[in-house]
Amino acid sequence: MITAEQEEQILGKAYVPEHIINLMVGISKGAPYLVEDYVVFTGEDWLIFVGFPLGRDFSSGNFSVTLKETIKKFKPAYTWFIAPEVPDALLQAAQQRETDEYYKLIILHHAVKKGLLRIVEKASQSLTIEKSRQFSQEHVALTREFLERENLPPRVKKLFLLMPEYVAHSQTAIVLNARDKKNLLSAYYVVEMAAKDFATYVVGCFSRTNFVAHASDALFYEMINLAKENHKSYIHLGLGVNEGIRRFKRKWGGFPFLKYESGQLVSGPPGPFSWMKTLGVR
Repeated sequence: MITAEQEEQILGKAYVPEHIINLMVGISKGAPYLVEDYVVFTGEDWLIFVGFPLGRDFSSGNFSVTLKETIKKFKPAYTWFIAPEVPDALLQAAQQRETDEYYKLIILHHAVKKGLLRIVEKASQSLTIEKSRQFSQEHVALTREFLERENLPPRVKKLFLLMPEYVAHSQTAIVLNARDKKNLLSAYYVVEMAAKDFATYVVGCFSRTNFVAHASDALFYEMINLAKENHKSYIHLGLGVNEGIRRFKRKWGGFPFLKYESGQLVSGPPGPFSWMKTLGVR
């Protein structure tokens, strides 16, 4: 298990959201470990291996060796991994592969475009923006409405559905709400503040039922101010996911800065942990 001292060191070196213990434990309910300079989370029969090393550059060779050793140690039935690059040997064994890019927004000297400021000012005339530590039934209902109309990857949908447990678990999660003139929830963002250098945009969505134009822009602007107030160097905007989300992030100055690869390893026929043989695990 990770000690409080180790967690503090990890948060000081973190550069992807998956390094944030509060976030990952709140979502996965797993136990966190530090294996060399990789963060790992384990459950009853599963393992999540965060293949973005802390404090040094990525090496596909070291990633492969450490992943093999970790699998041998914990013997999971299911292993999920993420990394900036997937070695060829691992590609042969991996299932449910996903390729994307992480986006970020640099805070230092960032000036919001005048056009965006005008949009935010106009939206703010119809909205009240508030900070909260609660993820209520209002948020659950809005989330359900959002997921029913949006075609999101299963992984992203699951992330949204886990927000009640995560926000309750993490003392550094902040919920930004946009309420209309009837005090109904029009949009929300969940932002994680634990990492030393950056704020993390976790999820966000808006309502068609209680729709206010540009409510999401108003919340994005509030997130920038929140990051500045907490002396963060940048906002980690997460993955691109789809063109609509990428376009929105780019509009505000976000840009891709790190490749993301993920996959799953599952034990199964012709024998237990047969995929381990593909990896060369003994």
